[in-house]
Amino acid sequence: MQGLAGQKSVAFKDLCMFLDVHLPPGFKTPKFEKYDGHGDPIAHVKRYCNQLRGAGRNEELLMAYFGESLTGVASEWFLDQDTSRWYVWNDMAQAFVNQFQYNINTAPDRISLSNLKKKPSESFREYAIKWREQAARVKPPMDDHELITIFLQAQEPNYFQNMMSAVGKSFSEAIKIGEMVENGLKTGKIISQAVFKAATQAVRVESDNFSDTNEKVEEIMMTLGSRRGPRRTSRRYEQPPQVFHDSLSSIIHLRTLNTLLLHLSMLSSHQNTPEGKHEHHEISNSLHKIFRCHITHIQARGIKGNKG
Repeated sequence: MQGLAGQKSVAFKDLCMFLDVHLPPGFKTPKFEKYDGHGDPIAHVKRYCNQLRGAGRNEELLMAYFGESLTGVASEWFLDQDTSRWYVWNDMAQAFVNQFQYNINTAPDRISLSNLKKKPSESFREYAIKWREQAARVKPPMDDHELITIFLQAQEPNYFQNMMSAVGKSFSEAIKIGEMVENGLKTGKIISQAVFKAATQAVRVESDNFSDTNEKVEEIMMTLGSRRGPRRTSRRYEQPPQVFHDSLSSIIHLRTLNTLLLHLSMLSSHQNTPEGKHEHHEISNSLHKIFRCHITHIQARGIKGNKG
């Protein structure tokens, strides 16, 4: 019976999808695990059949209660179906599996897991649990060693280089190690790769430009000398050219030294990695280069002073 204004009937006989199904005496409805349209539909059908294994010969009962095991988009799909097309359990089960087959076709594999990265908005524990849930869907299943290996491959450099101790451990222990790294990055006890790379790049620039420092100082001196011309001023107020040259050069040298020493101290926590050792070696060489230039500069000043 149709209601007013084209509304569908709310009569029981029109709403009940399996009107002729009668419950056996003493039957108690199980507490079904709900399927929301995500995950393997075949796995859900298996769980459902196991929960109603006592009703295996009563296919109408299996069909009538299947909707109770669904929620969300899966329940909406089920309620929209024309049950007159389902003559037996296999008809309904096949229609259900076909509808949600895309979950099987798009199931994660080992490659997609290694590319599943942590979002900035989520904590490491939230990310790790989400990652583990996806890993459980991979076919064939992974053993503990492979699970940890792929989990480490999925990490950003900040976590990867500080989580190698998780190899050979359980996934729960790997989560604890990741949380320690997360805390270290927040408190500054562990230097992030972005800061580390920016710092070492700055050191390289300082080191590359250092060889041109003396030439730039000479150019400044020549420019100032040409502007001063032959005009004489009182020695009391005139800064000697050599003193100005030494002061400017010392300022540049000191700034470069401070930069290098600062970034050299930042490498202390990274010397246990090949990359850290390489960067430490580069900066140490740059420091030795500057010290040698300083010594040469001071010796040159002493020679000039003796001649004067």
